[in-house]
Amino acid sequence: MKINLWGVRGSIPTTGPDTSFYGGQTSCTLVSEGDTSIVLDAGSGIQRFNGIDITDLKRVDVLLTHLHMDHIQGLGFFKPFFVPGLEVHIWGPASTTHNLRSRLGRYLSPPLFPVLLRDLPCKLKLHEIGNSEFTIGNFKIKSEYVIHPGPTLGFRLQGQNSSFTYIPDHEPALGRNGMIPDAKWISGFNIASSADILYHDGQYSVEEYNSKKGWGHSSLDDVMLFAASAKVKRLLIAHHDPSHSDSQLGKMFAAIKRNNTYKFSFEMAKEGMELDLP
Repeated sequence: MKINLWGVRGSIPTTGPDTSFYGGQTSCTLVSEGDTSIVLDAGSGIQRFNGIDITDLKRVDVLLTHLHMDHIQGLGFFKPFFVPGLEVHIWGPASTTHNLRSRLGRYLSPPLFPVLLRDLPCKLKLHEIGNSEFTIGNFKIKSEYVIHPGPTLGFRLQGQNSSFTYIPDHEPALGRNGMIPDAKWISGFNIASSADILYHDGQYSVEEYNSKKGWGHSSLDDVMLFAASAKVKRLLIAHHDPSHSDSQLGKMFAAIKRNNTYKFSFEMAKEGMELDLP
């Protein structure tokens, strides 16, 4: 299994000299194994897909955790959308109010975008999912609703020998007394349990989180606790706050390294990282 991080920033793109090391593109990750490739989220980082030769491509799958703008803003510039006859499958969270086509159409229509969803020349297929299990090529996939404003999913991709869990927006510690001690009741625990790699929201410092509870994101301390509870092998801390410079992120990471008592490997996610699992 190969994992390419194309966008690790949260909320809004922040490309510039102060964010060039960790990267400023918003959420997008490519996971591939054999002849199967899956795009996780469609933030501004999805532009990297346009550099891939898709001449022989017959199908593309995009899994959306949710429909906040930083996770779908790259869709309008997604090259496969404009290839006549190419199968493009979009998987996204079900809602009790509007279907997935209607919600995506709010962005892919004027005045926000000049091309209507219905006018795309590709063969577009939309799939509404919740707490679901399904297969795409070489991957067995589990999706699960997690704590974040609006219908939001986390994903676990199981390849032949390895597992990757992707939960970029998540607040498992939301509650009167923080994270629930009983692991089976922790949001996202089932899909994160024993994952080879967990990619998880760690947007705030502890001090910042105190004034932003309920915003749908995690503090660094909470993501470390969540990863420890789930017994993951490796943690990638992501969804970096757009106001955090490379210097600030470096200091935040140094602080959790100093105070670390956990046994698993962890690091800050960096745009452009390539990871290989057996």
